[in-house]
Amino acid sequence: MQLDVMDGEFVPTCSLTFDFKLPRGNYEAHLMVVDALSWCEKNWEKVDTVLIPVESITAKEALDFLKSKGKRLGLVLNPETPLDEIKPYLNEVNQILILTVHPGKYGADFLPETLTKVEELRKLRPKLDIEVDGGITPNTIALAKEAGANLFVSGSFIQNAENSKEAINNL
Repeated sequence: MQLDVMDGEFVPTCSLTFDFKLPRGNYEAHLMVVDALSWCEKNWEKVDTVLIPVESITAKEALDFLKSKGKRLGLVLNPETPLDEIKPYLNEVNQILILTVHPGKYGADFLPETLTKVEELRKLRPKLDIEVDGGITPNTIALAKEAGANLFVSGSFIQNAENSKEAINNL
């Protein structure tokens, strides 16, 4: 289960800015925050994986902090962020999340041009977990898989379906 954490500064929307509690499960936090380190220091025990935007002012410090806690780590690439921004970190992370929409708005349109990053990254790191998030439907998930993604996040498609179980099966 992926949790979207938005501070209203990095993206215009806010979510999970309060002290939240989660039932047992496997959670990854997709941070869309300016100061990733502060969030990580407060909440690292609540989640299994933390995905940090490479543009966060504290991305490197947050990665180092989470590594010391034995957490699964990932970096996030926004649609306009070049792949070169994460190359220095590829040996430090477990996964890369490539956003296939502009972050901060649920139900945004899938940006097919982002799949070029998936293809390039798959060539660079054949065994790295590459996740895509945004606009994922049965059609776009097939495109993302073909490009090399092996993890997929779908929110609005499932939430807006009349039968969410059937929507998941369709994916």
